[in-house]
Amino acid sequence: MSPAGAPAVALGIVHKRRLREVYRSAGWPCQDGIEVELLAAGLLQRERGPLGHETIRVTDAGIAVLAESLARNRSRRDAHELLVERVAREMTRAGRLVWRGLAVRARVDAGWAMAMPDVFSIRHTTVEAYAEPIVHEVKVQRADLLADLRRAGKRQAYLDLGGECWYVIKEGIAAADEIPAECGVLVASGRGLEVARPAPKRPTRIGFALWMALARASPVDGWCLDDAQMPLGATAGGADDAAPPAATP
Repeated sequence: MSPAGAPAVALGIVHKRRLREVYRSAGWPCQDGIEVELLAAGLLQRERGPLGHETIRVTDAGIAVLAESLARNRSRRDAHELLVERVAREMTRAGRLVWRGLAVRARVDAGWAMAMPDVFSIRHTTVEAYAEPIVHEVKVQRADLLADLRRAGKRQAYLDLGGECWYVIKEGIAAADEIPAECGVLVASGRGLEVARPAPKRPTRIGFALWMALARASPVDGWCLDDAQMPLGATAGGADDAAPPAATP
């Protein structure tokens, strides 16, 4: 809370970042506008050492702000991780091999970029042309989604990796038409994962670099061919090397 008579300060990301930096540092002052506002809000306090040098420290009120921010960030991460796990399990139940936290190079324009999709999966097959790689990017906060949509290069990297790219969004944070048309949209709610817009299918071959990344990484546990759900319209037998089902209109 701001001291009596001090103007109210709207705390933003930069203020909380500075609080964390001061808390982890020796407390040397920066003497800039952010520091002035934090001092005025009573979240920082100036102190003078025995040799006359001035330092700053985080007050109890500042510690409370840091604790609240930490709890909020942890809650967001937990919600994100739960939805990532939910998507990964749905892919394993569909008979796919699934990786989480995969880091791999992808082609972006004339160069390369590191791509880290939340969920990456392929069909269980020994025929490369039938692997059907799919990328799922999970978002549970609208601000996070909007920031991600502004990163066209990141989306291009995902499209380079997968024949399909899906955004999995928490119900209520966005409408399907806010997501670029080259990506599909799954909406996560208490009813399940509902297709708001199917992802366009593109022919994609898995390059050597991606195969090596998959070989070095560990897929999600739980895949079992006997428990795999067959695609709608598929017939029994030959699931491993069967051609992928024809695209539905």
